[in-house]
Amino acid sequence: MAIKVGVLSDTHLKKVTPALIRIYERHLAGVDVLLHAGDVVSTEVIRFLDRGAFYGVHGNMDPPDVRELLPQSRVVELGGWRIGLAHGTGGPESVEETVAGLFSDIDIIVYGHSHIHSNRVRNGILFFNPGTATGHCRKGANTLGFLELSETVQGRIVEIDSQ
Repeated sequence: MAIKVGVLSDTHLKKVTPALIRIYERHLAGVDVLLHAGDVVSTEVIRFLDRGAFYGVHGNMDPPDVRELLPQSRVVELGGWRIGLAHGTGGPESVEETVAGLFSDIDIIVYGHSHIHSNRVRNGILFFNPGTATGHCRKGANTLGFLELSETVQGRIVEIDSQ
């Protein structure tokens, strides 16, 4: 049985907005697990997203109350897969290297920070950045991601209309 994982990062919302509610209802309501790779910015948003199996980390823009709730990085084990979850630091060209150095013995690294989506395998590890569903996009449209975990892992980036 496949596990469907919804992936967000860099929402940068100080409160739950109508756009976030629409995104959740259209794309995330049916997932088994929800991951957030940092820069949530609000505990209100965390409470909204934490409706079931929710795992998040804090990012560089998160205030102290969010940092108290969410670690800087973590490993989540789902369906036999080890997922490293971190926000990242540095410029868009170096963030993947930064997060790679945080983990060992990992199958997937989910990260954010750059607002640029990525879904690629390097050295046997899936590096997955969902981009930003509600923040400022550096390239193209707002996006979020999905991981489907079974005997294999498949990552998928989805462009969304956040209006």
